[in-house]
Amino acid sequence: MNLDFVLFYYLLLLMADERSWITKLRLFKALDMRSPWLNKLSVILGPRPPVSWLFLCVVSLLALITVFGSSSSSSFDSVTSTWVPESYKNYRRLKEQAAVDYFELRTLSSGASRQRELVFCGKERENYVPCYNVTANLLSGFKDGEEFDRHCEVVGQGKWCLIRPPKDYKTPLQWPAGRDVIWSGNVKITKDQFLSSGSMTKRYLSKHLDALLKMMLLEENQIAFQSDAGLTFDGVKDYSRQIAEMMGLGSDSEFLQAGVRTVLDIGCGFGSFGAHLVSIKLMALCIAGYEATGSQVQLALERGLPAMIGNFITRQLPYPSFSFDMVHCAQCGIPWDKKEGMLLIEVDRLLKPGGYFVLTSPKSKPHGSATGTKIRNMLTPLEQFPEKICWSLIAQQDETFIWQKTADAQCYSSRKQNDVPLCKGHDASYYQALSPCIIGPSSKRWIPIQNRSSSSELSSAELALHGNPEDFFEDLQGWKLALKNYWSLLTPLIFSDHPKRPGAEDPLPPFNMVRNVMDMNAHYGGLNAAFLEEKKSVWVMNVVPVTSRNMLPLILDRGFPGVLHDWCEPFPTYPRTYDMLHANGLLSHLSSERCSLMDLFVEMDRILRPEGWVVLYDKLGAIELARAHATQIRWGARVIDLQNGSDQRLLICQKPFLTK
Repeated sequence: MNLDFVLFYYLLLLMADERSWITKLRLFKALDMRSPWLNKLSVILGPRPPVSWLFLCVVSLLALITVFGSSSSSSFDSVTSTWVPESYKNYRRLKEQAAVDYFELRTLSSGASRQRELVFCGKERENYVPCYNVTANLLSGFKDGEEFDRHCEVVGQGKWCLIRPPKDYKTPLQWPAGRDVIWSGNVKITKDQFLSSGSMTKRYLSKHLDALLKMMLLEENQIAFQSDAGLTFDGVKDYSRQIAEMMGLGSDSEFLQAGVRTVLDIGCGFGSFGAHLVSIKLMALCIAGYEATGSQVQLALERGLPAMIGNFITRQLPYPSFSFDMVHCAQCGIPWDKKEGMLLIEVDRLLKPGGYFVLTSPKSKPHGSATGTKIRNMLTPLEQFPEKICWSLIAQQDETFIWQKTADAQCYSSRKQNDVPLCKGHDASYYQALSPCIIGPSSKRWIPIQNRSSSSELSSAELALHGNPEDFFEDLQGWKLALKNYWSLLTPLIFSDHPKRPGAEDPLPPFNMVRNVMDMNAHYGGLNAAFLEEKKSVWVMNVVPVTSRNMLPLILDRGFPGVLHDWCEPFPTYPRTYDMLHANGLLSHLSSERCSLMDLFVEMDRILRPEGWVVLYDKLGAIELARAHATQIRWGARVIDLQNGSDQRLLICQKPFLTK
C-alpha cells in the first residue's frame, strides 16, 4: 500500500480521538528524521498489525470519506452561507487540520528539516523603514536632495528578523474613535516632537502655538485630535469651506458635484485635513517624506487614514498620469521654485483635466492690496510658469491660491513655441526621473472632471475605456460574495485547538478592528468596491504589481486609493500600519520573479499590526509554501479548502501580539 495513502487514512482514523491524535502526531514529529519510516510507525502503532486489522482500517476509512463527502458542500458559497456557527463544528476543524498536517508529514518523509522560527530584531528597528537611509545614500554618491529619496538598491537585505512592537504598544481603539484618539506609545514621537512635527507645525509653531494646542490634547498615554481644528488657526472645517467658496461652490459638500473625488495631500501634517475630507466622502491620500521621528505618515496611518511615504524631490511618484482631481499643499515645504518648474510639471502630470492645485503658504502672504503685488510675492515659478502648462489662477485669498488645469485641449496647440513641450512616447510612472515635458490631450483618459457624473461609480462608457464593463460587474459580484466569506473567517476561534463549548455564543468577527486593508494584487479594485457596497468603514490601499497588467488607472478613476509597487522591494510605509493584508494570486505571480517569497513574508509582517489578519488566495502548492513561511514568522495559520473542486485554497493567518 502507498505510504502517503497509509499516512492519510491513519490521520483520519485518529480524528475520532483528538487528544490521542495530537499526542501521537507530536511524538511522530519528534522522532529522529533519519530513522526508517517503518520504525517510526512501529513506535507509534506498536507491533506490525495483522492483515485483518488493516482490512478493518480500510473499511473505516471508506466510511469516514463517505461521511465527510456527504457533509461537504459543492461550493464556497454553500459552505459559508451558514458559516456561523456551522464552520466551527469539531469535525470540520479536524478535517482541515488533518489535511494541513498531512503536508507536514510528507515534508518529513522527504527528509527535509523544518525551518526554525525567525528571531526578533533589535529595539533600534521598532520603526524601521527599508530603502530610506540618508547616510548610506550620501556614501553612495547621492546628493542635491536625492539622498532623501527612496533607494532600495543601496542597502541590501540583511538577516531575516521580525520587528517587535514598542514596549508601550497597544491595540488601536475601535473605529471611528481611533480616528481621533491614538496611543502615544504606538508612534515614535514625544510631546515636544509632536508640537514640532510636520512642516505645517514647524512654520506655525511660533505664531499659532495656542491653535496647535487646541488641535491636539495629550492625556497620559493618548493623543487626541480635535475634529474641528487643525490645518489653519481658523480650523479645518473653515479652511475646507474657504477652498470650496474660492472654487465657486456653496460649501465643501459640493466638491463631488464639481468633479472632485480624489485628493493628493502633500505633507499632511497630522492628517486633520484628510480626516475631514474622508468624512465628506472624498478619498484623500496623504504623502510625505520619510521622517525618523514625528512622522506625518505614521501619525495619519495610526489614525486609520490613507497615507504612504512619497518624496516630492527628484523622481515621479508611483501613480499614472491623470490620477487625482485635486493636489493640495499647505505649508508642505516643497521648493516649487527649484528644478526649472519640473515639480509643477509633476503636479500637472498627476492632475486630471480640469483638476485643481491648491497652495497655502505663509511665504505668499501679501502686504499690499493690489492683485499684481500679491502674485509677485508668490514663489518664483508661480508668477508665469502656470500659463506655460495651461493652468489658470482662478482664485486667491490671503495665503491660499488655487490654479485649475485646463480642460480645453486647444490650449496646448495655441501656446508659444518656447513653452514646455508635450511628451512623446510611453508614460512611465514608477519612480522615473522627473520629466521636463507635459502629458497632452492625446490620451483616451483625457476626460475633464466636470464632465463626469457626480455618482461615485463609473458609468459604462467610462468603464469601457479600460475594458469590457461586464467583466468589472462580474468581478464585483464575485468579490461581494468573497468579502462575506472573509469576514466570517476573521475570528480567533478558527485557530483554536478546542471546540466551542456547548451553549456558548459564536464569537463575532472583529468588524470594527479592521480599519484599513492592503490589497497586494488589486486587479480591478473589486475588493475595494465590495467594501463600499457592504458599507463597511474600511479603506483599501490597492497595490498593482509593476509586472502585472496595469489596471491602476481604472482603480484611480473609480475613486479608490492605489499605487504601483514592485513586491521584490519593501513597501514605503512604517511598521504596524495595516490591519489586514489580502492577496489573490500574488504568490503564484511572484514565483517566476527574482525575489524571495520569504522576503515578502518578512515585509508583510513588518507592515502588519499585531493581531492583524492576512488572507491569501492561491494555488495549493503556493499556499502550502506560504503556510510554512507563516509558521516561521510565528503567525497562526489555517488552510481552508473551498470545496469547489479547484486547486485553489485560502490561507487565513493572524499575527500574534508578541513582545519577545
